[in-house]
Amino acid sequence: MTHTHPPIAARNFSSAEEEAAALKPTSRYEGPDSSYRLAFTDNHFLLREELRPVRMQLELLKPELVLDEESVAATVVLFGSARLMPRALADERLAAAEAGSDAQALARARMDLLMSRYYEEARKLAGLVTNASKRLDEKIVVVTGGGPGIMEAGNRGASEAGGPSIGLNIVLPHEQEPNPYITPKLCFQFHYFALRKMHFLMRSVALVCFPGGFGTLDELFEVMTLTQTGKVRKRPIVLVGREFWTKLVNFEWLVETGMIAAGDLQLFHLVDSAEEAWAVLVKAFALNAPQTQTGEFADDV
Repeated sequence: MTHTHPPIAARNFSSAEEEAAALKPTSRYEGPDSSYRLAFTDNHFLLREELRPVRMQLELLKPELVLDEESVAATVVLFGSARLMPRALADERLAAAEAGSDAQALARARMDLLMSRYYEEARKLAGLVTNASKRLDEKIVVVTGGGPGIMEAGNRGASEAGGPSIGLNIVLPHEQEPNPYITPKLCFQFHYFALRKMHFLMRSVALVCFPGGFGTLDELFEVMTLTQTGKVRKRPIVLVGREFWTKLVNFEWLVETGMIAAGDLQLFHLVDSAEEAWAVLVKAFALNAPQTQTGEFADDV
């Protein structure tokens, strides 16, 4: 008769997962007012105001552990507006507006079509990054905020290139659903903006910012501030859309008034296309070098 023996190093205690699965409901203590549930299975307890530090730690740990398990060590972050749309959709909306009599709607539709080029550029850039990553020793994964617009374009471009991509969603009243192009294992949802922004930067080797509103500007200027103050290592920061960014922010005036140093203008690159943005990354990391080389940041990519 064959006897099986447990491994010498078998665990001595049941895992939390096993304990939770083995729980049997009780008649008297299963109601909403009961405190009998295990603390880590008790949502009411975990959502208490006093447990905020624990919830913040969980939001830090969950993506960190999953990304480590999936061997994601380097990312290119794409920021940009949730409102920009694919060119095909913009064309449809312009045609509908031209058939109507609302001058304001027509002007809006024309601008939407003009701005849709940035959706297509973000989509193209994500494809360039993803295709190049397949040839690199250190894989580079596209990461976005996981929503529509430029975020969708980034995840879509990576998906169309046959690679993974990350989505770091945030709970917002008007933006609940992640776009359909994110790799499911790499799609996360956040409550805390600060922890979400930390995860954008923790693995980033470059940040590419497309036109956007308050959220995009918040993300961009936080990155530039951290870089300027030496809180993070310098990485390429690329602003796509020279006309948009120079009209929006008068960087030269900031220098002239002494608000920033002239050298701070070297913290970022202004470009107009996915190809130009990609050229900045290729130069920074020597991505056209043999596979065993990864450019000036090789030691810490």
